Amino acid sequence: MLDDWIRLAKQSKNTKLKKKAVTMRTYRKGILAWYGYHLSIGKVEGINNKIKVMKRNAYGFRVERYLTLRLYALHDCHITRNAG
Repeated sequence: MLDDWIRLAKQSKNTKLKKKAVTMRTYRKGILAWYGYHLSIGKVEGINNKIKVMKRNAYGFRVERYLTLRLYALHDCHITRNAG
C-alpha cells in the first residue's frame, strides 16, 4: 500500500507531494519496521538530550567520576548502569 502511494505521489503534479514521496521512499524500511515491531527511539533520544545538557552544565568539572555519578543520578540507573 505504501509503494502504491509513493508511485501515485511521484506521478502527481504537486512538487511538495513529490518531495514527500522521495522522503517516504528513503525511509520506507524504517516506516514499515515500526508496524512490525512497534519500537521507538524516543526514550533513547530523550536520554541523549539530557546527557548533552548535563555536559554543557558540567563544563569545568575537575573530577570525571563526578560527571559519571551525575549521569547515573540523572535518570533511572537500570538504563545507564550497563551502558558503556
